[in-house]
Amino acid sequence: MKVSITSGRAEGPTKLNSFDNALLDAEIGDVNLIKVSSIVSGGTKIVKLPELGGGAMVNCVLAHAFSDQEGDLITAVIAVAMSDNLGCVVEHSAVNKDPEKVKLEAETMVRHMMEIRGLEIKEIIMEKVSHEVVNMGSAVAALIYL
Repeated sequence: MKVSITSGRAEGPTKLNSFDNALLDAEIGDVNLIKVSSIVSGGTKIVKLPELGGGAMVNCVLAHAFSDQEGDLITAVIAVAMSDNLGCVVEHSAVNKDPEKVKLEAETMVRHMMEIRGLEIKEIIMEKVSHEVVNMGSAVAALIYL
């Protein structure tokens, strides 16, 4: 299995438009995202996001943060922990929280998911994006199943 991790942030005139613009910034705005739960198979490779065909149906784990309060700091994080047999993915987001703390919370959650399954972590990969809101802002981080 191959997956990619991407993130984006943007403003827009409405909540929906800011979300759509953040997806475009993450280079996943022209596909149909299907949210799935947070497991990847053993041996999964994390690769650079390829160009995806417009309108494609794409499975993903998606973190999204939104605010319409000027000056708010929004953060979205994806954390992936891999073992030899299985991997777990955490999506996490927050508003007005230290982005490094949000990232640490995501790491703590994915470590717990692996521990509860009795899996030895070989590698943790994380993607964090933050955005200071001007009018209506969104931040997204996603694991894309290829």
